[in-house]
Amino acid sequence: MKDVKIKEKIIKSIGCLLISSIAPSLLMAEPSEKIARIDLQEIEVKDQLPRTYLKKRIFTATKTDSLIRDIPQSISVINQEQIKDQSTFGLIDAIKYSPGLMAGQGEGNRDSVFFRGNQSTSDLFVDGIRDDVQYYRDLYNIERVEVLMGPNGMIFGRGGVGGVINRVVKEANWNNKSEFIIQGGAYDFKRSSIDYNQAINDSLSIRINGVIEESGSFRHGVDSEKKAVNPTITYKFSDKTKLIAGVEYFNDQRIGDRGIPSVANGLQSYPYKTNRSIFFGNASQSPTEAYIKNGYAIFEHAFDNGLNLKNHARFTDYDKYYQNVYANGQVESAGTISIDGYIDDTQRQNFFNQTDLTYHFKTGPVSHKFLSGIEFGFQENQNFRIANSESPDPTPSASNPFALLTFGSTRSRNTTTDIYNQALYFQDQIYLNEQYQIITGLRYDKFKTKFNDKVTVGNSSNIDDEFLSPRIGFVYKPIEPMSIYSNYSLSHLPRTGEQLTSLTSTNRSFDPEKFTNIEVGFKYDILQSFSISSAIYRLERRKMQITDPSNSTNQILIDGQVSKGFELGVVGNLSESYSLYGGYTYQDAEITKTQGTGTSQIASGTALGHAANHAFSLWNKYQFNDTWSAALGVVSRSDMYATTPTVSTAVRLPGYARLDAGLYANINKQLRFQLNIENLLDKTYYQSAHNNNNIMFGYPLTARASLTYTF
Repeated sequence: MKDVKIKEKIIKSIGCLLISSIAPSLLMAEPSEKIARIDLQEIEVKDQLPRTYLKKRIFTATKTDSLIRDIPQSISVINQEQIKDQSTFGLIDAIKYSPGLMAGQGEGNRDSVFFRGNQSTSDLFVDGIRDDVQYYRDLYNIERVEVLMGPNGMIFGRGGVGGVINRVVKEANWNNKSEFIIQGGAYDFKRSSIDYNQAINDSLSIRINGVIEESGSFRHGVDSEKKAVNPTITYKFSDKTKLIAGVEYFNDQRIGDRGIPSVANGLQSYPYKTNRSIFFGNASQSPTEAYIKNGYAIFEHAFDNGLNLKNHARFTDYDKYYQNVYANGQVESAGTISIDGYIDDTQRQNFFNQTDLTYHFKTGPVSHKFLSGIEFGFQENQNFRIANSESPDPTPSASNPFALLTFGSTRSRNTTTDIYNQALYFQDQIYLNEQYQIITGLRYDKFKTKFNDKVTVGNSSNIDDEFLSPRIGFVYKPIEPMSIYSNYSLSHLPRTGEQLTSLTSTNRSFDPEKFTNIEVGFKYDILQSFSISSAIYRLERRKMQITDPSNSTNQILIDGQVSKGFELGVVGNLSESYSLYGGYTYQDAEITKTQGTGTSQIASGTALGHAANHAFSLWNKYQFNDTWSAALGVVSRSDMYATTPTVSTAVRLPGYARLDAGLYANINKQLRFQLNIENLLDKTYYQSAHNNNNIMFGYPLTARASLTYTF
């Protein structure tokens, strides 16, 4: 049993003006007697299970400290114990055992996630702040990864089309525990990381996280390098006031790998059968680089009347470049493959500031946890693309799919997008009694977009968007450890698109897309250390922009996509020795209105691409004694389409089941050795796809060893 001292303190001198302007009536209310004020004085909490995958509380989903089982939404958390046990380095690897999610191929240069059948590269956040440029995110400085399913517009604003992923950064604290990890494995994988945490005095603590990594791949010519450092400080002005501040430099360089093509066979097309190592295109002409620099500050203060203030400001500078040479068509009957390529460059600067006020009060016998907040920010985005100069595209043999392309200086796309947004939101978590709870919230967003297209004449514009994102949920607790809930939520995605480059002279007058989620479910802490949850949902995508099936020169809006499904999740310790994490997903996602024309038409009733009907995963770890433990995991899915089929072409990726394993040895109190094996039986399978001609193999049998020194 481990004693954990929790001290929270927040900044005394900020917020009076904001409080008086946003919620003056709250200052007159009486604090609730049932819901404890956040006094942030030193208290002791008994942690019954210091090593468990179970996380019971979360802040991100409601911007208040809440029990996960009291939040009417499907939520899964990958905590530090699971990240370490699975030897997880990147975001996509971290979510492989989480229900409802499917990793996309991301063209070999970025994180791409399918939330309940909806693909996103921008619904990714760090400490609740948008982190939306396309790159691969590392977990070297991350305490946990939070997955919040369903539209999340009320909390996160635009996007959140089927869910969001939030990374929580490690915070400097007073534990004085540090560690150094050395790792190595197959394909020349080498990685060293440090997590140094030290209390300077009773008021100041510092923490430095850093990583250096080099790796090859089972794919010919593919390798990667990364390095990063993230120093942070936590300074407590008093027992009720603290400041967290940090800066980060992150650099990732790699070869972008878009995988293999399919074989043209109409509605029975399939992945081209080839050696797993063959690169289609030119690896030496496919570099990708991401330079990320950011600084952030978080102020927190607890007032004596039960009012709590939090202000989070974050500035991030993104520099993302990639060039790729890849298969741009199916393998034809003659055995040839078309090779294409382009250069893409994105420069983006993001600044966001969020100010939240929370207050506990009562109206008669009813208790409230009330949130009010404002967010403002700006994004300055520059993007250009240079196409391959070869005409026509080279068509080498698929048995030797190499091509050397040339690139000129003419930009086929050259845009700048400046977005200024303001948001105001309110939320009330209402506790009617011990059994019934209501959560209701509303967010108002206002966007001003200045879009400049330097290539297409007449495609520059200034656009104003305004929308409301509501949320309402009900929770019934027949017994204290169980909750049964229902939830309705709505999110919007403006026509600038996820990456701020999608405005055209046609769609600039269109309203934002809408994503509506209706969900019911239950959560049950069967044991103090073990929880089970399930959800049934219906997610509808409305106001989609498509080519008019009756007029190919016209663009129209339709309500044309629906995902329905069931998710089951398990997490925690069934005994002191046995831990597990995983779940099952059933998904029925389809197009509901005919879209497009000719051979590219997508018929009503067509199943969505990259949306398997069934997916199952389960990670099991058993502690034999104080020294030895072992783990076995399975990741599986049924077959799925590489992308949404048309009336002329459908490429099906077969289902698979893969086994993973881990072996752990606590050599002494300071040294821990572990061996992780992915794809234990060396199964050949297709893990993901970007489209019909960018299909990615899963990794073959791969072993990695880690040695952790704690000091």
